[in-house]
Amino acid sequence: MLEVADISRSFGARKVLDDVSFSVGDGRMTGFVGGNGAGKTTTMRIILGVLSSDTGSVSLDGTRLTPADRALFGYMPEERGLYPKMKVAEQIVYLGKLHGMSAAAAKASTDDLLERLGLGERADDTVESLSLGNQQRAQIAAALVHDPGVLVLDEPFSGLDPMAVETVQAVLAEHAAGGAPVLFSSHQLDIVERLCDDLVVIAGGTIRASGSRDALREEHSEPRYEIDLSGDAGWIREVPGLAVIDLDGTYAQFEVERGEAGRAVAQQVLTRAIATGPVTRFTPVQPSLAQIFKEVVK
Repeated sequence: MLEVADISRSFGARKVLDDVSFSVGDGRMTGFVGGNGAGKTTTMRIILGVLSSDTGSVSLDGTRLTPADRALFGYMPEERGLYPKMKVAEQIVYLGKLHGMSAAAAKASTDDLLERLGLGERADDTVESLSLGNQQRAQIAAALVHDPGVLVLDEPFSGLDPMAVETVQAVLAEHAAGGAPVLFSSHQLDIVERLCDDLVVIAGGTIRASGSRDALREEHSEPRYEIDLSGDAGWIREVPGLAVIDLDGTYAQFEVERGEAGRAVAQQVLTRAIATGPVTRFTPVQPSLAQIFKEVVK
């Protein structure tokens, strides 16, 4: 487990991180989200040792990180960091060797990653000849070539078309499934929601929410339900103990109080609906990641 504990950092009089703490579990994809200037990149740079923190620590499996530990990490910066005139495969092999891999192992890993990322046919092209999306894929291959024990990615999906997003998602999820903690930032909340196991929300240099995706949905959801009937749903207005949020013909969304009493009211609605005819859908309404984000950063 990668653990960030009580990290603070200032640049002059401006405090950009204030007591930041969160963890990234083994084999877990953790989405790190926040607006521009929220502190995501500074936090990642401190994790990687590119910047130092004023206070706090970063540890792996309970032991404070050393430079040797960080050398085993995989990192993809938001800024493109590959040599533009160097061939794609040649460059990734070179980076693998810098991480201590043999030439043969680095080449085998490079060939495999480029094929999986859809760049096999571009292996002998220069980086500058690639589209921005393909440069992004090459950057991801560079972060993964040495099979890192921890993976930290800053905006890995930036510039990718939908098909490329699916390809990169599969590669990253497979790496996490091997047991590595994976932390990635993204402004694309729909991708984070689809891919992450856990979520960390930062705003103004402080952590506003963190936890598993499902736990955060539960914590920030109102006790709302939606129902689709075969007939008119207007009778739901007559049920005591609920507030109708939306009503449109055979569809209704309503809110009840928290706890057992509210669940009992929802069950009453379902029982009466079944008695009046077929029910095509009855489900709790869970907030999207975008809704949770707006709630915790306001």
